[in-house]
Amino acid sequence: MIDQAHSQLKKIFNSRFSTSEATRANYARGEDTYDPILSQAVVFPETNEEVSQILKICNENKIPVVPFGTGTSLEGNAVGNSNGITISLEKMNKILSVNAEDFDCRVQANVTRKQLNEHLREDGVFFPIDPGADAALGGMASTSASGTMAVKYGTMRTVISGLTVVLPNGEIIKTGSRTKKTSAGYNLTNLFIGSEGTLGIITEVQVRLSPIPESIMSAVCYFPDLDSAVKTAQEVIQYGVPIARIEMLNKDQMEISIKYSKLDNVKASPTLFFEFHGSETTNNEAISIVEELSKNNNGSDFQWASSTEEQKKLWKARHDVYYSVKALGNNMKVYSTDVCVPISKLVECISWAEKEVNRLGLTAPMVGHVGDGNFHSIILYDPHDKEKQKKIRQYSDDLINKALELEGTITGEHGIGLQKKHYLLKEHMDNIPVMKAIKRSIDCNNIMNPGKVFDLN
Repeated sequence: MIDQAHSQLKKIFNSRFSTSEATRANYARGEDTYDPILSQAVVFPETNEEVSQILKICNENKIPVVPFGTGTSLEGNAVGNSNGITISLEKMNKILSVNAEDFDCRVQANVTRKQLNEHLREDGVFFPIDPGADAALGGMASTSASGTMAVKYGTMRTVISGLTVVLPNGEIIKTGSRTKKTSAGYNLTNLFIGSEGTLGIITEVQVRLSPIPESIMSAVCYFPDLDSAVKTAQEVIQYGVPIARIEMLNKDQMEISIKYSKLDNVKASPTLFFEFHGSETTNNEAISIVEELSKNNNGSDFQWASSTEEQKKLWKARHDVYYSVKALGNNMKVYSTDVCVPISKLVECISWAEKEVNRLGLTAPMVGHVGDGNFHSIILYDPHDKEKQKKIRQYSDDLINKALELEGTITGEHGIGLQKKHYLLKEHMDNIPVMKAIKRSIDCNNIMNPGKVFDLN
């Protein structure tokens, strides 16, 4: 049956259908720790109707399908299927409409966040969700991604008002609307957000935009220890101070980032990166409170980014932490944890994590979106060192248990993929039967990214 399907797809897509090993290898995994798995072929559609044709053929022949965007996922979400095909959405990269007066736009799935914001820069609006990588909005929707500005602007669930989705049988549906609110039927938009391509392929995304702030002010503040930094961030949120971002880097990560990103006049200490969005008046009021809270926890004077270029360099260094750790050695791999806990539990969880990393002797610098309770240990390891991998698995297991004990979640923004399937059973064992029932009703032949999120059978 796969030969018959290949023949049909080749006839329709010609050079946009490839079975070459080199092409298949390029779409065999994301930025994860898994060995690549090559699908039987890769196909490159350009329209919703072409995606529909592919899924109809694959569904009729019961051939597994793996959607692929920019390949920046971290949990094995985009690992290939040796019995199936990979659908690369890279040619679906058009900005379809912008309605600046209504603060919304519609884009194809492979438009990236940087591409969109470059397009919007003359319109007085911007797209605020910023995971570290220049990810595609369709993939960000599929994993319910967020990033450094979630504390003010929310996550992909917050900003998406509608989707175009191609279902496994090839049916094309549009969910949601352009309006600020709707109560029309089931919330299918949120069903597909975070589904990681297991229910259908997101081909278009309708997103809400935000006005570019009148004033943007960025600063760093150093602390004598990590607990003091995290406690400050916790208090800023609990006081209700309006702030766009609070990012934490521990001492180890600051040392790495200073070298990798060539930062000047920056100290290697536990550090908070602050950014304030608003009018000059509201920013100054917020800054006054945050400076006082920082000083109460032995924080340094604020060191301000004096220009837009300096602000961009500072935040680029923050976004590049994954790659800065990976660059520490040749042929090394990086595994990033992704727990998120209630803000009142954040000091306890990060303090526990830092002690465990030191006890196990891991190279695992730490960063966090501490304004929303989400942090990452970025663990460097040699893929041939099996003993080190056992320690990483032990740390990951124990961190998950600690987060759940504190009423947190196993993933704040990376999704489940392959990596966290057994952890999902710990967090939501009672939900799994419902998820499976939804999956079976929409994808009766189990062709959509099978084996990701949970095992159906």
